[in-house]
Amino acid sequence: MATCRTRIDELKAQAPLKEKSLDTRMEQDGVSRRDFMKWSATTAAALGLPLQFAPMVAEAAEIADRVPLIWLHLAECTGCSESLIRADTPSIDALIFDHVSLEYHETLMAAAGWQAEENLEHAMTAYKGQYILAVEGAVPTANDGQFLTVGCKGHTGLHIIEEAAAGAAAIVSVGTCAAFGGVQAAAPNPTEAKGVEEVIHQPVVNLGGCPPSEKNIVGTVMYFIMFGRLPALDMFGRPKWAYGARVHDNCERRGRFDAGEFVETFGDQGAKDGYCLYKVGCKGPYTYNNCPTERFNHHVSWPVLAGHGCIGCSEPNFWDSMADFEKPLGRRELHSLDMTADKIGGAILGLSALGLGAHAVASVVVTKKEEASK
Repeated sequence: MATCRTRIDELKAQAPLKEKSLDTRMEQDGVSRRDFMKWSATTAAALGLPLQFAPMVAEAAEIADRVPLIWLHLAECTGCSESLIRADTPSIDALIFDHVSLEYHETLMAAAGWQAEENLEHAMTAYKGQYILAVEGAVPTANDGQFLTVGCKGHTGLHIIEEAAAGAAAIVSVGTCAAFGGVQAAAPNPTEAKGVEEVIHQPVVNLGGCPPSEKNIVGTVMYFIMFGRLPALDMFGRPKWAYGARVHDNCERRGRFDAGEFVETFGDQGAKDGYCLYKVGCKGPYTYNNCPTERFNHHVSWPVLAGHGCIGCSEPNFWDSMADFEKPLGRRELHSLDMTADKIGGAILGLSALGLGAHAVASVVVTKKEEASK
């Protein structure tokens, strides 16, 4: 709490980089103060913070315009930006992202050509050591990075990321392409595409997902604004608050899995009844992400709820290690689940039966003891 308070006070002492306050922006977009405070409480909970932090989340969001953000596009499809930015009915997450002083974003900015190049160079110089660097897309490294050149000066993506990372206060790889190489790094990978952390020598937060949830993007930025440091990370550099549990653990179809009720083919009666999708390729047992709890499109839905299995897109090398996406895995090097769905369901049901039997025996023993004491 003290660290957060000190950080917020330091940012408050700085001049805002935007003309309009967050309150003004929310009023213009029809977002009430009540909705904003509910968002703050939800964000605090998502970050694993006690409820007492909710007002500080709100306070940090209001002064987010003190934090410069440079967003680079490398080898990608812009889907991660699409996950965050919506043209209609903007969410509070989108408003917060817009409120941060976005100094460079090739998709959103009006500048082009030499002016765009000048904006990037100015931001890296004027805010050296202060800006958050968000990177979307993998980094091709073959032929000295010549498979990707950006801008009127023809700089390679490799050159741009190395230069931008050198002056960044924090680096966030947004999406699986930036985090682990994504589809660009799938075999045979002729461009030798890599994740950002493989080509620079600084700490990186990896937000796996194709695309990641907007909550994971904004939540990570909010954490840095509040504490001035990166959140606790898992073995793959992903924030534990967002990637600390398997998709399988919080899936609404988990009860069906435990009961041994599986969809055999898409469109069968089991699919209509909401059975588990493991047999038709769901990779939820191998995948760490908060998709079931956060969902997408303003918390409306996510792939498994919509009827298709998780494809494991937040895991490293998922294009190769998780394929075929509509068939179950027979093996897994990490987080191993080397049994068929039938065996898993049967084993769980067997354990449940044993547990119920033990409970029944214990109940009989207790009853007899009580009768004997009388």
